[in-house]
Amino acid sequence: MSRTKPIHYLIVVIFAIAFMGLMRSRALKQNNSFVDGSANELILEKESHFKNLQQLTFSGENAEAYFSSDSKKLIFQSHDGEGMCDQIYIMDLETGATERVSNGQGVTTCPYFQYPNNEKVVYASTHLEDKDCPTPPDFSRGYVWKLYEGYDIFRSNLDGSNLEQITNEKGYDAEATVAEDGSKIVYTSISSGDLEVWTMNSDGSDKRMLTNKLGYDGGPFFSHDGNKIVWRAYYPETEKEISDYTSL
Repeated sequence: MSRTKPIHYLIVVIFAIAFMGLMRSRALKQNNSFVDGSANELILEKESHFKNLQQLTFSGENAEAYFSSDSKKLIFQSHDGEGMCDQIYIMDLETGATERVSNGQGVTTCPYFQYPNNEKVVYASTHLEDKDCPTPPDFSRGYVWKLYEGYDIFRSNLDGSNLEQITNEKGYDAEATVAEDGSKIVYTSISSGDLEVWTMNSDGSDKRMLTNKLGYDGGPFFSHDGNKIVWRAYYPETEKEISDYTSL
């Protein structure tokens, strides 16, 4: 199953990824050494929010980048080469060292540090259902996010060891982020039959569905105090919109 997301969402995500991937003062090449990666030429003349824009990655496709709570590390998904699937990497923003976290099997997405101590990470992976790279979506239909049924949420140490499965429901479980105190995880799941926002304890217990409306609910984040969440949503309204959405 896949979902075609609205154009306004696509623009926001691309903008966010560019910002997260380009905002440090040095850049990483494949030999794990930082060089001058100034990208200030990409800043629009009237832009007032960005300065000192820097490039961190120079090859492949790199996305979904998030800081550790101390801003010393960056976790992201990346693949380099045809036929390869996204895997999870951690970059040390002081030394430039980059190490793969995931095991190289299946496809992975949506990594996040386990706050507050950053000793573990969470991400989604299909490796238990199929160790091979799954068939990519049909991009001739526009921007399509593939909802691979094998996606479940996992947690591991920073080096990938002590991998533990947190969700095991049938269907897509991904897009997990962690509350700042580390007690809760909020994520997107299709286990109810539609894409909804859920929460659970950090050990995977007490799963609760927070949304219940036809359409896409996903990409959730906790507020700093953990009392609120923000998420993306698309709710089809007309008969055609509903038909197009449910046929995906």
